[in-house]
Amino acid sequence: MDFITQVINGLGLGSIYALVALGYSMVYGIVQLINFAHGDIIMVGGYSVYLVMVIYGLPVWVAIPVSIIVCALAGMLIERVAYHRLLIHNAARISLLITALGVSIFLQNLFMLIFGSDPKSMPTIFPAELIKLGSLELASSTVINIVVSVLMMMGLQLLVDKSKIGKAMQATSEDAGAAKLMGINTNKVVLMTFAIGSALAAVGAVLYSNTYPQIKPDMGNLLGIKAFIAAVLGGIGSIPGAMLGGYILGVAESLTKAYISTTLTDAVVFGILILMLLVKPSGLMGKNRKEKV
Repeated sequence: MDFITQVINGLGLGSIYALVALGYSMVYGIVQLINFAHGDIIMVGGYSVYLVMVIYGLPVWVAIPVSIIVCALAGMLIERVAYHRLLIHNAARISLLITALGVSIFLQNLFMLIFGSDPKSMPTIFPAELIKLGSLELASSTVINIVVSVLMMMGLQLLVDKSKIGKAMQATSEDAGAAKLMGINTNKVVLMTFAIGSALAAVGAVLYSNTYPQIKPDMGNLLGIKAFIAAVLGGIGSIPGAMLGGYILGVAESLTKAYISTTLTDAVVFGILILMLLVKPSGLMGKNRKEKV
């Protein structure tokens, strides 16, 4: 029974990784960009909730949509200011990667300048209660994380499969040049992709702040890297793959902490990444893409 509890706790943690990994997968699927600044969007979302609830004293039902809107706008601003000109001129990927790292460092230092480097304690977002399922006792935050992440993935999958912008995303992902010839505004598609991915990261930030009630300017570093590993593990560019990778990573972390050692958790996570790259570089649900040279 303890094993099942640890697995469910891992799924709760993995749900946060999965939501952030969706942003990595979406952006990479459209423009083949590894947006390492995406991890810092989580930090922006966390501080947005802190600002609304602690500084202004407004309720959680105001803080959550504000956080989502702020993160979506931040994602769009980052795309327009930092990446747009590089993307339209087909800049080398190393240039995009260096720019992404630069944006990440800028955001961290900006929030350190505004809020200071000391960690901030978050208020209670959702009431902490124990939920009993037979002989299982689960924290309410774990159940909330799992339910919200599944609903977000289903909503995103419906958006991509059924909506006009979703079909435009699929077309741009397959062949941006052909999409332009068909009248699709690929610049708008890329902008919307950053907005949606950042909004999902905001939801992840809310869940993370509810599970671990403390924020700091560099909180997105390790969390963002682990979410990226989850995206690679599941197959970067795949929505279900990002979710699956997040869940696997969360369960692996939980079981490592429970049965091996808390100090080896990160080593196991990166070990899983290395093993996956050696065995199946495209990820569990990813597709092999051939590139013309």
